Amino acid sequence: MEPVAIVTALALIQYLVVGALVGRARVKGGVQAPAISGDPIFERYFRAHQNTLEQLILFVPSLWIFAHYVSAPVGAGLGLVFIIGRVVFVRAYVMDPPTRGTGFMIGMVPLMVLLIGSVIGPLVAWL
Repeated sequence: MEPVAIVTALALIQYLVVGALVGRARVKGGVQAPAISGDPIFERYFRAHQNTLEQLILFVPSLWIFAHYVSAPVGAGLGLVFIIGRVVFVRAYVMDPPTRGTGFMIGMVPLMVLLIGSVIGPLVAWL
């Protein structure tokens, strides 16, 4: 389960890094807290950060349930692909928002596998 713990920590670190990028964009764009609009680049970072949080809510428990009931190594591998997808997503969202779909799908496919496995794995174990 150590690889799963490492992947979880990497995903959380990634979230913190994107949060720091939001803060930097806030300062550069002159967006005073608590405002969340005013500078397009800040708004893109902010939305990418919020979207990442929305994904983490599904990702972390699905990863751990999948790892426990299906396969920790496969779960960790899927988790790494998810993280890579989030990197691609955030970069695309900031540079050119309509192009964010590729990064979204790179992250969404492993997330769906983890989520489906986190339902089927315990069901199979239970039955």
